[in-house]
Amino acid sequence: MYLNCKTFFSLRYGTIDTKELVKTARQMGITSLALTNINITSDTWNFVKECQDNGIKPIIGLECRNNHDLKYILLARNMEGWFYINRFLSDHLHKDLPFPDRAPAFPGVFAIYTWNTVPLQDLYEHELVGIRKRDINKLFRVDTLCCQDKLVILHPVTFQNADYYHLHRILRAVDQNILISQLQDHTAAHTDEMFISPGDLFDSFEQYPHIISNTVRVMDACQISFDFKSPRNKKYFTTSEAEDHALLRKLAYEGMLERYGPDNTEAKERIEKELDVVQGQHFNGYFLITWDIIRYAQERGFFYVGRGSGANSIIAYCLKITDVDPIELNLYFERFLNPYRSSPPDFDIDFSWKDRDEIIAYVFKKYGTAHTALLGTVTTFQQNATIRELGKVYGLPKQEIDKILDTPFNPDLSGDSVQQKILRYSQLMSNDNKAFPNHLSIHAGGILISEAPIHQHCSTYLPPKGFSTAQLDMHQAEAIGLFKFDILSQRGLGHIRDAISIIRENKGDDIDIHNVKAFMRDERVKHALQTVNTIGCFYIESPAMRQLLLKLECHDYLTLVAASSVIRPGVAQSGMMRQYVHNYRHQDQVVYLHEIVKEVLSETFGIMVYQEDVIKIVSRYANMDLADADILRRAMAGKYRGQGDFQKIEQQFFNNCKKLGRPDAVTAELWRQIASFSGFSFSKAHSASFAVESYQSLYLKTYYPAEFMVAVINNFGGFYNRELYFRELQKTGVTIKPPCINNSDYYTRINDDIVYTGFIHVEGLEVKWMERVLEERGQYGPYASLEDFATRIAPPPEQLDILIRIGAFSFDTYTKKELLWKSSLLLKAKSPHAEHIQPLFREELPDCQLPMLAYTAHENAFEEIALLGFPLCSPFTILQHDQSRYITANNFRQYTGQTINALGYLVCTKGIHTSKGIPMSFGTFMDANGDFIDTVHFPDILRKYPFQKGGFYMLQGKVTEEYGVFSIEIGYMRKIGYFEDK
Repeated sequence: MYLNCKTFFSLRYGTIDTKELVKTARQMGITSLALTNINITSDTWNFVKECQDNGIKPIIGLECRNNHDLKYILLARNMEGWFYINRFLSDHLHKDLPFPDRAPAFPGVFAIYTWNTVPLQDLYEHELVGIRKRDINKLFRVDTLCCQDKLVILHPVTFQNADYYHLHRILRAVDQNILISQLQDHTAAHTDEMFISPGDLFDSFEQYPHIISNTVRVMDACQISFDFKSPRNKKYFTTSEAEDHALLRKLAYEGMLERYGPDNTEAKERIEKELDVVQGQHFNGYFLITWDIIRYAQERGFFYVGRGSGANSIIAYCLKITDVDPIELNLYFERFLNPYRSSPPDFDIDFSWKDRDEIIAYVFKKYGTAHTALLGTVTTFQQNATIRELGKVYGLPKQEIDKILDTPFNPDLSGDSVQQKILRYSQLMSNDNKAFPNHLSIHAGGILISEAPIHQHCSTYLPPKGFSTAQLDMHQAEAIGLFKFDILSQRGLGHIRDAISIIRENKGDDIDIHNVKAFMRDERVKHALQTVNTIGCFYIESPAMRQLLLKLECHDYLTLVAASSVIRPGVAQSGMMRQYVHNYRHQDQVVYLHEIVKEVLSETFGIMVYQEDVIKIVSRYANMDLADADILRRAMAGKYRGQGDFQKIEQQFFNNCKKLGRPDAVTAELWRQIASFSGFSFSKAHSASFAVESYQSLYLKTYYPAEFMVAVINNFGGFYNRELYFRELQKTGVTIKPPCINNSDYYTRINDDIVYTGFIHVEGLEVKWMERVLEERGQYGPYASLEDFATRIAPPPEQLDILIRIGAFSFDTYTKKELLWKSSLLLKAKSPHAEHIQPLFREELPDCQLPMLAYTAHENAFEEIALLGFPLCSPFTILQHDQSRYITANNFRQYTGQTINALGYLVCTKGIHTSKGIPMSFGTFMDANGDFIDTVHFPDILRKYPFQKGGFYMLQGKVTEEYGVFSIEIGYMRKIGYFEDK
């Protein structure tokens, strides 16, 4: 009877969560239920699992719509039918084709039309017609017995009740970007599309028992057999498990010779142990597929970093999937792969954003598009965005919507019914922490490679990126035994990749960037780390990390590994980061909570830093098994969605500790630390992988600072905005030139000790036009003058104006203003030649006398601010303000505890909330010497003296010091303009 149920995965249409749909059906005594979402199959397997757990027979299918036009409902009679439904939907989504008026005759598929859309006498064997309760009166005087095997009851379920019906209408208005008053009835569901009891439904059709029996027959014919425990990834890299295992063994020992030499007994023993576990868990193919991706990247000369828990594996190290030595760091393989894990291991492989798409294309080509798809994800409505969307639906102006969002100060909305509705329905959309799905997106890097065709499991669609993408998120894919390969990208690798290339071109040096152990021993690199000369370096450049490294006086690998995890929010916000720093600085005074804590956490001075630390404490202190520890691990990694099992583990932890006679206070404190890790922690291997990449960046910056900073700039920076990276580039001693029409490229380039700013940074320049300008220069040589440029290019006036203003013709003998004056004579209505044909005779320009033009100091810098967003010179050289009365950062030590005045150029801010939910902020500024000033802005001060975008600020406050790190607690702050003294 319920052959047309939708959840909120019918995006911006349905309102029912999958669990709630099934739970309601069970409460009403419904024993068979069909899920048919609109043009999407994303939550099908969640639905099937919920039905199985609740004793309901699941039927799966699809509602096919062209915009607002319902064409038909498809039901899968079996898994073969499900495959054809997925392939049918995917074909239309990939090609952006409308569904045909009649459903094709697929094996194992029923097609149901609504009443009066297809003549009964024209129906094929697979086709049915559904009768809704409200359409029963249309059967009057119709001989339904003659087509009794074609008629079924069709009662749609879209929302829970009348309240959610109104939410449904709001979602329809959001989807169409219209006011709710403009919503037309045919674009929304009917008011009766909610559950009614089976008895009421049967009573409505009591005059047509043959329709009831035929509906039951159709439902009985749909049989979905699915084992959630069966693995569905590609089974073998070669042709069999035995062949895979032999190849993995061969590759592991070849790699061991290179990594450890021939006689390392510990390495051999560990390799043999891991090979046994991998074979027992049937993961030979997983390792080999990852190795093959790495092999291809190496052949193409692509730089990569393998990170994540895979770095616990010596096989991964020997196969060069990672550069983290698990023996050196005492990483245990069981964190990566063991019989107790509820999910398989995964390798996170990072590539430069410039190389990643080619790697993905290789995977698709190697394993075939029929078996490969990018992993999808579901973007949900976020609270503030939801309120904005609902405000637009009700026609509220922006300022009124802002009033609702004015946190933490809650507005009094008691007299405004519209605003009350907005808040109420936005809360319905996040009820029980289940945010409504908004649209499908692409997972950050997951790729699925399945043994069976991918459409046996899900539909796919084609985002703008151009790769087939599954209508499944990570959790749903894992639930059915499809496990992702992570092919990720990050800017940091682009920095390294491009720096190596630039160094080769500018210095002639070839660098083995994987020789990380040599970098760790290098004294100059150690000094750079200890003095935190890390701007541009992956993961160690942010203000918080810079301060932490200074407090730890970090100069070695193991300390950096710990810092990479300590900085994570879970550790930092729980107070454990501060305690870790204290214990690190006073190692002989550490007081351990318990003797077992001392045994387990002596390496980290009694503080839980890594996920492994939590697992060890749970196992050793509370005597809990690894299966429970694995649930904790997933929760700490932010991959575990349900809280029920997590709460059971919490109860078990306390119960076990009580039975073991552990002190209650110690138990409570240990669980507080454990709970704080949830969603915000790293495994030790993951931190080690980050530290390896940090060393690679730091080595390049230490020995080739200018080339490295150019690479950072060309990869669009990192933590900071591009201006700071240009400032850092200035510190290397190079000369930075503005864009030059004869020397600059589209990206910034370095030639010996001269850097030419790239045209990409100039506001308003058209990309395709600049590419033509550079192509012309490459083919026919530099431009001799402004006249030569105008003749060869025939530039648009506004584009030529920008080039002159930014200084791109500085090689010409005329000044900028003279060039701007002359350009008006050159710009005639010329169209570029189809081929490069120079005129036989040059037209002489009128010989006009240029007037005397006025010039002011720093006008070039202000042109750069207008067109680049910042001056290429130090902004302090432009500021018309007495700078002599300010204390600079290098002198803060002698003013500790005193109130001072400092002058800072804003670099960045970081807003946080206090424990009471009140906003406060941290600031980072640069002083006239190029040193950083760190500031703290408590709530009252932040409210009185808020930040006003970039520029100069007078900072007044008390200098504080913590383990050699100085900052100012702001008491007063004022923005200063460039011409403050005038």
